[in-house]
Amino acid sequence: MADIDKTKELETKKIGWLLFVYALPAVISQIIASVYNIADRAFIGHGVGPLAIAGLAITMPLMNIIHAFGSLIGVGSSARMSIVLGRKDNHWAEKILGNSMVFTLVLGGLVMFSCYLFLDKILMMFGATAETVSYAREYMVIVLPGMFLTTVTFNLTGLIRASGYPFKAMFILAGGAILNLVLDPIFIFVFHWGIAGAAWATTISMTTTAIISILHFVQKRSFIRFQRHAWKPKGYIFRNITLIGLSPFLMNVAASGVVALLNRQLLRYGGDLAVGAYGIVNTFALLMVMLILGVCQGMQPIAGYNYGAGHNDRLKQVYVLTLKVCVLIGLVGSVGSCLFPRALSRIFTTDDTLINICIPAIRYIMVMFPLIGFTITNSNFFQSIDKPWIAIVTSLSRQVIFLLPLVYIIPYLFEQQYIPGLTGIWLSCTISDVMGAVLAAILLYRNLNVFRPGHRPEPKVIHEAGPSDGDED
Repeated sequence: MADIDKTKELETKKIGWLLFVYALPAVISQIIASVYNIADRAFIGHGVGPLAIAGLAITMPLMNIIHAFGSLIGVGSSARMSIVLGRKDNHWAEKILGNSMVFTLVLGGLVMFSCYLFLDKILMMFGATAETVSYAREYMVIVLPGMFLTTVTFNLTGLIRASGYPFKAMFILAGGAILNLVLDPIFIFVFHWGIAGAAWATTISMTTTAIISILHFVQKRSFIRFQRHAWKPKGYIFRNITLIGLSPFLMNVAASGVVALLNRQLLRYGGDLAVGAYGIVNTFALLMVMLILGVCQGMQPIAGYNYGAGHNDRLKQVYVLTLKVCVLIGLVGSVGSCLFPRALSRIFTTDDTLINICIPAIRYIMVMFPLIGFTITNSNFFQSIDKPWIAIVTSLSRQVIFLLPLVYIIPYLFEQQYIPGLTGIWLSCTISDVMGAVLAAILLYRNLNVFRPGHRPEPKVIHEAGPSDGDED
């Protein structure tokens, strides 16, 4: 017997309670995943060495690109499902589920094959050197199959959350991170597998979460589950998923490109240890971003459902509440990082040279995180309500429109004034955060009509052919 429709509460219960119920599991998942990321780098830093940290930092852009394909499908399909469930169209929600899986398997497989084919060239492009490329290659060769399965997990856990099971999505993601955390020290310190041990721990945990996610939609009692009619590929479903998913996809791809360019600039002004320092700082920044994204993931089904149902008063309530929470998270992270940069650096390394590079980097990069919370909230809000181009511009502004030119201009200007160019790289991150937030505020002001009473989503959110489009159930 199938479960009852668990999404009906999205238009009846208080917004504060709903955001708590939907965001808490996502935030807990992100916290556990962030703790894993920190511990993983700490294990590698202490168990293998500082060059291994630098090698791992080189893999981050490539892993972000693979995550980007997971975001393209996962965010796009879950946001689309929330909207059609707000329209009470369960049949179409099943089609989104089936087509998103086809999309994930095909696209994920192509990405994995391409990465294997050009792995060394990709790593060198992202800043690997003769000293670090062996660590990066050894890690990625083992991790790539697991990354493919991560795209499956990312897609399905988003759909699990959108269909009314936020805590189940949490248990799946958190369970994988905890398993990874347990296996890491065993493989690195007990079996002495080095960086390969960290890679195997990651791949095993990713495989486990993918299997559990698939099983949820196989069970007959699930509210939305795999149906035969839903596996037939529909071009316009792929298109609709892609339009919404473009924002996080381009953001992740842009982040990878920017990190690659940053790594080259860091090598120019500070060498391999500067790259390692940025990898350490990026871990703390990622922790804050993941917490903010956890809250935004909780907002997404609430905002999408109420937008689809035309409840714009509730849409405004969830946006304002989410914004307050995300800015507060950014503020706490910023203050803590700026006050205790040395203590945070020592989590990853005991090398004094590397620590001294990390301290100013942490302060420059983390100081504007309240504004980053504002920018990320706006980007996620607009993708949740099927405004992909606003989300794309908002999400790309910090990294592409502003940071990309600044990371070359500011270090050059600083170098001409006899100030280390490395400081200019850190400062360019600060300035781009401010400019990105200003642009996000302008775009929000120009689209306040989405909160206006009586404003309805455009008809394109409904499938073109209607529930009875000729397919057999």
